[in-house]
Amino acid sequence: MRHWLSNLPRDKADILLLLLAAAMVLAPHALHLPAWLSAATAAPLLWRAVITVRGQRQPPLRVLLPLALLGIAGVHASYGTLLGRDPGVAMLALLLAMKSLEMHGRRDVFVFVFLSFFLLLANFFHAQGILSAAWMLATVLVLLTALLSTQYGAVQPRLPQRLRLLGRMLALAVPLAAILFLFVPRVDGPLWSARHEGADGAHARTGLSDSMQPGAIASLALSGETVFTARFSTPIPPQDQLYWRGVVLGDYDGSTWTRSGAGAGKRPPAIDGRIDIALAGKPVNYAVTLQPSGQRRIFALDVPRSIERLPGNPYVVSAALEVLTIQPITSTVHYRASSMPRYRLQAGLSPEQQQQWLSLPPGSNPRSVAWARALRGSGAQALAPQAAIAAVLDHFRRAPFRYTLQPPLLGKDGVDDFLFGTQAGFCEHYAGSFVVLMRAMGIPARVVTGYQGGARDAAVTVTGTGTGTSLTVRQSDAHAWSEVWLAGQGWARVDPTNAVAPLRTERNLDAALPAAPVASPLQAWRALVGLDGGASGAVDAWRQQWQQAEHAWSSWVLDPTPQRQRAMLDGVKNLPPNKLALACAMLALLAALAGGLVYWKQHRPGDPLDNLYARFCRQQARRGYSRAPHEGPHGYAARLAAGTATPEAHAAIARFLAIYAAMKYGNASPDEQFRARRSLRRLLTQC
Repeated sequence: MRHWLSNLPRDKADILLLLLAAAMVLAPHALHLPAWLSAATAAPLLWRAVITVRGQRQPPLRVLLPLALLGIAGVHASYGTLLGRDPGVAMLALLLAMKSLEMHGRRDVFVFVFLSFFLLLANFFHAQGILSAAWMLATVLVLLTALLSTQYGAVQPRLPQRLRLLGRMLALAVPLAAILFLFVPRVDGPLWSARHEGADGAHARTGLSDSMQPGAIASLALSGETVFTARFSTPIPPQDQLYWRGVVLGDYDGSTWTRSGAGAGKRPPAIDGRIDIALAGKPVNYAVTLQPSGQRRIFALDVPRSIERLPGNPYVVSAALEVLTIQPITSTVHYRASSMPRYRLQAGLSPEQQQQWLSLPPGSNPRSVAWARALRGSGAQALAPQAAIAAVLDHFRRAPFRYTLQPPLLGKDGVDDFLFGTQAGFCEHYAGSFVVLMRAMGIPARVVTGYQGGARDAAVTVTGTGTGTSLTVRQSDAHAWSEVWLAGQGWARVDPTNAVAPLRTERNLDAALPAAPVASPLQAWRALVGLDGGASGAVDAWRQQWQQAEHAWSSWVLDPTPQRQRAMLDGVKNLPPNKLALACAMLALLAALAGGLVYWKQHRPGDPLDNLYARFCRQQARRGYSRAPHEGPHGYAARLAAGTATPEAHAAIARFLAIYAAMKYGNASPDEQFRARRSLRRLLTQC
């Protein structure tokens, strides 16, 4: 097989390399494209490979045009449109596959390669993990190698030599890319949503929004940005009771949860009358320093008893106990608040009021709805609401659900896919699916988003109250939970994430994804073969370590926030002078060594012409054609011509040895020798 590939003509080998690169580009998209489209994109690539190897003619336009129109019609039938992200990616995949049957000249090759690059970037819509990045890097290398091959003339080096040349080119670019990655200032969020600095010098930031869909809160969990700091003047509640209420979501369209009756950008409506709430227990008092967010949201512990008014920006409280200011918060604000851990909220909802929290989109997630109704039962055998809630939570505990920051993508019926397919998700997956199941059972339910927990700081002095505890809440503490309405009790908090990852609320996010202890090779082998309890423990530990690696990758590579960048640079600036000097000296030494190595290779002792000839002889010796001591360049060339080298290599070898003999034994000027050495170096890569 290897001999057959090496004897392929250069133009055929280049086309096959391009087709391999295209197949690597399209392979990840096969996980998201319809099955028929994956087959429709693979068939043209295979067709072109066959006609290339056999030397047949490419199909004419009268054959390709109907196939292209048929593919476009299929994309429209699958997606209902040709516009949008997913239909656009499908059209690009189809275009790339059809272009493979229509490549004739170098211009077509350029179009094919750069279209492949564009489609390769589109894979980031679906996956950004470590394995995906590794696959895309390998694909980029193959694409660049194919592109590099088109730049050579009639004679080109072998594939391994081209790959090495490409590796050297990339090695020159990596340091510059690392410097740009580390030191170019970053902004919060995408460039197109960055806000300008206000008159007060504060930057508007983003956080929780008025909607929630899978992946929304997981992206916030990768940010270490501070949202607010709370200083307690009373004993701080346990970590698993620190639920900071934000947004209550009740409207569901099958994929996205939104606030009930609140349009985007509208001011929150004032509430007429008093909220039906009864409070009990000892109050928890604290002072909050809230960072600017550009939003209208005030955070307080479940549930707030009182919140200090903000000067010049009054707030209103919704019936769902959302605290919303009239104007967006664009500067740091301070307020005191008091919350009651025990409460009874809206225990007297009428059947008409309950309907708002029972609606589901018709036909959405049919499998989940049917399963929930069958689980609860009907008539006299129907489970009580508390028993139905316990049954769903028990299912989350017993089934192989996983808590992860990078769950698989979900389809149109996302809850069905999550509950009965992927079974891997973040808090928004569990909260959203739990509410869907509750509503299918006839139990009013809604989603609440906010923050859970916080990092305890050292004891601080709170003015007028003595010493208390300070709690810093960051975007990584973003969380989603559920509330269900029970007759006589009102709205009760249920956090389904606790059934899968209890450490998330008992401690923090990092504790929910613990790093497995490093075991010795013998311990790892014993765990793998089951000598100390079975292989599942080792697999579990490896899976957790991989999740930790994915978490670190997401935090430091995919979402490197300005705060992390500043913290890293501050760490460098705060190094002791002796360590900083040592680090600078080591960097200077490495740079000097690299420069010296390059200089030595270019100016090594001896005649440069003889050094090139020696390299040529060593290269041929590795292929089994060692030069005899008595052989001169012409005799050596005659023997190599009778070998098994390809015609292209024959020409390069003959040219190399002819130039060497002319320069070695002729009377060439220094300029001619310089040009000859440059030609010999180029030919050396082709021999």
